[in-house]
Amino acid sequence: MHRSDFCLAGAIRDIFLFRQSPLFPSLVLLITLNMVFIEIARLSGFLDYQLPSSLYGLPALTTLLGGILFGVGMVLAGGCVVGVLYKFGAGSVSALVTILGMMLGSIVYVGFHPYWKYLSDKTRLSEAATLPQLLVVNQTLVLLITVFVLSLVILRWYRQGVLVRPSFVRGYLQPWIAGVLLAMITLVSFAVVGMPLGITTSYSKAGAFIAQFFAPVWVASQDFLQARGFNYYSPLADSMLRAGPGPYFDGLALVQFPLIGGIILGAFISSVQLKKFSVHWRVPVIQLFSALIGGILLGMASRMSPACNVWHLLGGIPLLSLQSLLFFGGLFPGAWIGTRLLTRFVVRA
Repeated sequence: MHRSDFCLAGAIRDIFLFRQSPLFPSLVLLITLNMVFIEIARLSGFLDYQLPSSLYGLPALTTLLGGILFGVGMVLAGGCVVGVLYKFGAGSVSALVTILGMMLGSIVYVGFHPYWKYLSDKTRLSEAATLPQLLVVNQTLVLLITVFVLSLVILRWYRQGVLVRPSFVRGYLQPWIAGVLLAMITLVSFAVVGMPLGITTSYSKAGAFIAQFFAPVWVASQDFLQARGFNYYSPLADSMLRAGPGPYFDGLALVQFPLIGGIILGAFISSVQLKKFSVHWRVPVIQLFSALIGGILLGMASRMSPACNVWHLLGGIPLLSLQSLLFFGGLFPGAWIGTRLLTRFVVRA
């Protein structure tokens, strides 16, 4: 991600900020490859993933609202929940501010979680978890049609030359190559870990650990932080693991904390090898404030959705999860709103 500057947030933000997005075709390529890889692995018996209803839940209007808020946050923050990690690894101070903001936003969400859960239950749109289940058709058939349509679009982009970005920078990795590599990593995550890539629950955990230090009684009284309602089968452990967003080490912490550390370390190694590592201290205050607000919104929205763009785009959409499709749909109006705020208040200042 560092070598290609493959930012999932930038792929959507730039559509509204610059009226074009060189990264968006590579993002579509990544999603399409994930559809193909995961379905082939499932049909061959190599991959036996859980139903999206257990990994992603059922669709509700709150997921759409969470996606909109996430879109606003990622634009103001200058990156998504994973993009800020590789930028921080390369020395970005504003990315660090965003990371702290996400921890804070995750804790802020705890205060209104009961009301949000009530709203989510009341606005549930369907008992079907995926698009094929909703249409009552074969999953492979829907995926084949979707992949065929997306392949035509990608082929057109290829002929137009938009998949390849001109660059004379040493060590630059073409975004489409990064997309292929990320699709392979997602497949490995499904097969070995038992679920797609995701990291935002660990932001909630980190925030809860900090909150527990200052207000242990409050943390202990919050059902959201004490619950362990996320269950998944781990091929590595060959057993079901229980997990949650609270201040304890569980199956999610076992996966996500090393992933976060690996992304930061990988970007650090990459920037040092390219002799581009530098700590950017002189950052305008308005930019730091925007990064903080964006981080808080990302932290809140990732609990409201209830996950981030990495979880939904790289794992949920390839499974045709209705919840993920709603989240993806919300990113675009959110990115538009965020762009309006960014250009009016931050960039102008």
